[in-house]
Formats: sequence, C-alpha cells, structure tokens
Amino acid sequence: MSVPEYVITMEETLDFAGQAYAGKPQLPLALRLIQNTGVRKRHIVQPIEQTLHHPGFEERNRIYEFESKKRCPEVIERALANADVPAHDIGVIIYVSCTGFMMPSLTAWLINNMGFRSNTRQIPIAQLGCAAGGAAINRAHDFCTAYPESNALIVSCELCSLCYQPDDDGVGSLLSDGLFGDAVAAAVVRGSGGTGMVLERNASHLIPNTEDWISYAVRATGFHFQLDRRVPGTMEPLAPVLRQLAADHGWDIGNLDFYIIHAGGPRILDDLSKFLHVDCDVFRHSWATLTEYGNIASAVVLDALRRLFEEDTAMPGATGVIAGFGPGITAEMAVGSWIVDAPRNMDRMQRGTSAPRLGRDLTQSTRRRVAWTA
Repeated sequence: MSVPEYVITMEETLDFAGQAYAGKPQLPLALRLIQNTGVRKRHIVQPIEQTLHHPGFEERNRIYEFESKKRCPEVIERALANADVPAHDIGVIIYVSCTGFMMPSLTAWLINNMGFRSNTRQIPIAQLGCAAGGAAINRAHDFCTAYPESNALIVSCELCSLCYQPDDDGVGSLLSDGLFGDAVAAAVVRGSGGTGMVLERNASHLIPNTEDWISYAVRATGFHFQLDRRVPGTMEPLAPVLRQLAADHGWDIGNLDFYIIHAGGPRILDDLSKFLHVDCDVFRHSWATLTEYGNIASAVVLDALRRLFEEDTAMPGATGVIAGFGPGITAEMAVGSWIVDAPRNMDRMQRGTSAPRLGRDLTQSTRRRVAWTA
C-alpha cells in the first residue's frame, strides 16, 4: 500500500470547510459529522490549494491518468516481490478504481510497460466503488479456481480528492469531502505456495432498490458523489447475509479469529459490531485505516489486510472474513483460514478441497493465496 505525500489533518479539513461554506445552514451539521468520523488525517495526491481548485473535468482526468501511471508500478513491484511471483507468471490483472476514467484501462498500460505477458487477461472494475476491493479478491478467487496454475494481480488506485466538487454543498457531499482519502494498493493471488488467507468461499449480495443510495451524477464538471442518509443503516440487513455466508461454511460469524471489513465510516463499523455480536476491537485494522488514511474506497480491505500481516498474530488455521460494501448497495464477501508457508506440493495435493488464500501471500484456488504489499 502507498499513500501520496500531501497530508490534510482533521483540523485543516474543518477550517477549509468552514471558510468555503461559511453561512450555509447545513455547515454546522456537516462539521459535526466530519468530527465524528475519527479521521485524524488523510493523504491527497496534490497540495490542498490545487485540490480545492477545479480545473475542469478534462484536466482532472489527465491528472488521474498521470498519477496512476506514476504511482501504481512501484506498489505492484512490491506486491510481486512479496509474493515471489514474477510479472510473466501473472494470468490476470484486476484493476479497480472509481475516481477516474481510462480506455483502454490502465491494465493495458501495465502489460505494455511492466513485463506482463501479452496474453494476460484484463478485468477493470470501475463502478463498484468501495465494494470493488472485495469484488477484486472474489474475482481473483474465481479466476484461480478456474485456472489452478495461474496467479492474479489486484491493483486498487483511488484518487478520491480528484472528485472534489467545490459547488456541491449538501451534507452528504460535505461529509465525503472530510472522509475520503487517496491511496494505491496491490495484492497477488497465488495459485500455490506462500503464507496467507486461504479463500474458501465467496459471495455477493445486493440490497434491493438501493441503487441510488450511493451514486455518481456525471456532469460537465465530472463525478459528483451522492450519498443517501440511509446508507449508515445498511449493516442491519447485511449482517444476516454475512452470518449466512459463514454458516454455509459451517462457521459462526461471531466467533472468527480475524475480520477484514471495509471502513466506510464509524457508524458502519459500530453497527456491524452490534449486529454480528462481536467486540468492536475485532475491526481494529479497519479502524486504524480509517483513522490514519480516511475512507480510501476499494483500497481499505487491502490495507486492513496489510495491518493483519504486520500484527503477525494470525495462527495457522485461524478463521476470518473479508467484506467490502459499496454502491448498489452491494456487499462482496469471502471467508477463509490462515496458512503459513505451505509447500507447493502440499498445495497441489489439497486442490481437491476448495480453499483459496489471502494474505502477505493472499491465495486462492482450490487453494489460493493473495500477497499484499505495504
């Protein structure tokens, strides 16, 4: 994982908001909501003065393309090195981003410039927002299950600050201005070998008739983020879905060893803790990401997983869940167990059991791993 060099603190965010929206009746409520996020600081791809100036959609998107090509390769190289997988052994690149647009996708540029094979599959995911990190893990799982000798690369590039709209002054827009941060993350899902989470089952769920609760309005000035006030309450209907996913696997969702959850905001984590009947501390990795970087969209689950690796407390056989939430309202979920340095021949012998891995080597397949990068 990597974050840009420019930093904005909570105090600076409140000050800028107070100046930019002085006299707006919704400002006091927005400031209270921003304070309650617990986000101490965020990293942004440009100095704050440039971020607050809107140069037009064309220029914003040019900056997105330039910065993504500048920042992704180093993060990808670290992910490949951590996973001990060379670029030419990657079978698919899954690129997730909802903060800029390129066609062809950045995947084509990566293949041409980073030593990937010309027959590497490309899966760009642009419209799942914050849920895309979980979706990328699940699609990598599916790919490696279909092609057991293959490896998958996940790349998340979220430059949320490039979506700032100075004329949007609704409470949801003001809250998002104080919540979202920029980050780039990458992970390798290996067909065999390594240490990490064995991805054993994945699932998706859409809450019916909620597609306008989190959305973009695409206008001449670019992407205008729209957030419905009902979004924080979505953990109540989603908690039973997570519970059922674990139950289908023979597990109790309230009795797992680790939880990698999208940190959309404090209400999301607090409510999920309540509805799953687990202590809020089990989401400590997600809380840490939220506090230090803000909501970094699809990169949250990858950073929370990085923190689990660095904590180095997961024991072989430990059970866990990954869940990302985003527009739709969509949940992308996976359950699996922890494995440490299993020999490759053991992996091959066990491929008859469906168990992928996710971690510093996040793998999957019928035994697969995902390798993260810091």
